Amino acid sequence: MKLFFKIILFLLFCFYLFVLTQKIMFKFPLKTIIFHLDTTIDYINTIIPYHHFTFKEIGNHWRSINLIPFKTISIYLFADINFNIRIENIAGNIIGFMPFGFILPLLSKRFFKFKTITVATFSLSLTYELIQLVFGFGIFDVDDLILNTLGGMLGYFSIKIIYLIVISTMRNLKRVSQLIDYLNYLSDDEINYI
Repeated sequence: MKLFFKIILFLLFCFYLFVLTQKIMFKFPLKTIIFHLDTTIDYINTIIPYHHFTFKEIGNHWRSINLIPFKTISIYLFADINFNIRIENIAGNIIGFMPFGFILPLLSKRFFKFKTITVATFSLSLTYELIQLVFGFGIFDVDDLILNTLGGMLGYFSIKIIYLIVISTMRNLKRVSQLIDYLNYLSDDEINYI
């Protein structure tokens, strides 16, 4: 039963990673992605001889990097932007990584530590951001790293809370069972005494 549960959980985790990758990496139609790959190769050829990064327009997007923490978050929170765009960008980055922090500890006890799941979530997010930067699928944004890592941490906290509730319930059930056994023992003694 435990092996069956792990297999189902692993398949669910793989499906989750597939959907997450599709949402992050392939926001644009295939035709746009092929264009990005062609222009990325041209872009890499232009920067390698100079050993520095430049901004280059690719279609309608600029290849850029945001290394200022909370810059994009504050824009989404305080600028005059459509509410749906705010939710999609802030909550989407958090919610998108919550299953990672929730499922990974269930797959391996090694990930049932806060520090481990935080580093794993940050690493996955950094991988996505670097791929976006190199291939021009999006903008490298440190705020995405912050929000994604927060999402993984919240997913971890939710599974940790569920785990503590289950353990507490099991302990209480064991105590109730022990009490019932003791009461049965006492009632058996009274019957034997009479």
